[in-house]
Amino acid sequence: MSRSLVYTFAALCLLAVVNAIHIDLPAHGKECFFEDLKQGDKMTVTFQVGEGGNLDIDFWIQDPQDRVLKSVAREQMGTHAIEAAQDGRHTYCFGNQMSSITAKSINFNVHDKQKVEASAKEHIDPIQREIQELADSIYAVKAEQEYIVVRERQHRDTAESTNARVKWWSLGQLALLAAVCFWQVIYLKRFFEVKRVV
Repeated sequence: MSRSLVYTFAALCLLAVVNAIHIDLPAHGKECFFEDLKQGDKMTVTFQVGEGGNLDIDFWIQDPQDRVLKSVAREQMGTHAIEAAQDGRHTYCFGNQMSSITAKSINFNVHDKQKVEASAKEHIDPIQREIQELADSIYAVKAEQEYIVVRERQHRDTAESTNARVKWWSLGQLALLAAVCFWQVIYLKRFFEVKRVV
């Protein structure tokens, strides 16, 4: 019983690593982060733009010699993975250089899916393997849930904006209709008015 509690606690400790990072990137801004990787390590970066303009940013990953390993322009969301070809500090950056006035809100996760040390072990306890698979599955569910929350916020903002436009359009039509009715009453009243010549 106590052994299962230890494994459960270990799995819960692994969950602390799966929190998304949130940044606000100003117009013409650039934010870079780094991960120290060893040769053969795999790193995956998942991101999504939550607010701002066209909801797109530039993203790239560089190796320790500043060579670009992955690069995408004007993406709303993405998942990009690399395998380190050498030891060193690998940098991943988000850029908002194409936007002149709009700041962007970005949520991203960094997964170190596989470390060389972990894969070098020949014998892994089956329970530890199950806990790792469970932690990976929970991480995937949490990332999907965060994605759904961001999409819901975007859809809600779009619906509220559309509702506001429809409201003002309806009020404008109502005012125009009242003005036309008033004009018609005045016009018809003058039309049927008898003019006397003295």
